[in-house]
Amino acid sequence: MSEMVCVVPRTNALGEGPVWDAARGRLYWVDIKGGRLEWFEPETGADGGVDLEVQTTSVVPRANGIGFLAAARPGLGVLDPDTGAFELKIEVEADRPDNRPNDGNVDLGGRYWFGTMHESYGRFEGALYRLDPDWTLTRCITGMGIPNTLVCSPDGRRLYIADSTRLTLEMASIDPETGALGRVEPFADTQGQSYGPDGSAVDAEGFLWNCQWGGSRIVRYAPDGGVDKVVPLPVTNPTSCAFGGAGLDTLYITSARETLSAETLAREPWSGSLMAFKPGVKGLALPPFAG
Repeated sequence: MSEMVCVVPRTNALGEGPVWDAARGRLYWVDIKGGRLEWFEPETGADGGVDLEVQTTSVVPRANGIGFLAAARPGLGVLDPDTGAFELKIEVEADRPDNRPNDGNVDLGGRYWFGTMHESYGRFEGALYRLDPDWTLTRCITGMGIPNTLVCSPDGRRLYIADSTRLTLEMASIDPETGALGRVEPFADTQGQSYGPDGSAVDAEGFLWNCQWGGSRIVRYAPDGGVDKVVPLPVTNPTSCAFGGAGLDTLYITSARETLSAETLAREPWSGSLMAFKPGVKGLALPPFAG
């Protein structure tokens, strides 16, 4: 599978948040606008999905194996991946009804990082949060447009943060013991272009794979922010990516159909589907949420 293939044909309006669940042997992702949790099982080739009770933007496995931690429009809670039922644990930004969560991922300490955004896309009213294993929620950065990526380096000491509105990728130092954020510095950007950084995955060599919305491409960035490789994609709007499979040697890529014209969709039948290829490097193994 060194070439790009469509592994699960879908018509996701906004496919997002792929995550590998090693315990279940499945890749999961959400259709944020379609209200679905989707899954694919590489070992058997089976796939499926379930309708969700609430608009869900990100899911990650839990250490106890019972349900997923999920970020949803009401806040953070536990999602049953078999039924779509959601149990709210922590309200998030209840005072901002036009905001919703967006991307989210765990770091090597089992902490969950996620962002919030205004539904209008163009306003800087979002924030970056950290959820610790004891379910303590901390707001870390404010004034964000569309937070994305939120993945860590292999040593667990760096968090990559995309703001898709500002067309920037930044890196922040993390205290591996406490999760406290340190200095935030520029990493890369697509400013001056018509496409922007969206979701990402880090490989075992410490390189960042970033999907670029509107750019029909995924870019592999070196740890110093330099462009190592550009892989063209047959869809306008790739959204996020995750390494999966038993050997973590396959990179799965989600995509979106929303905002695309009928003519564009006719040219891009994979838009809204799950794609994959083997990039020749393995992914970084991530723990479940430790709470």
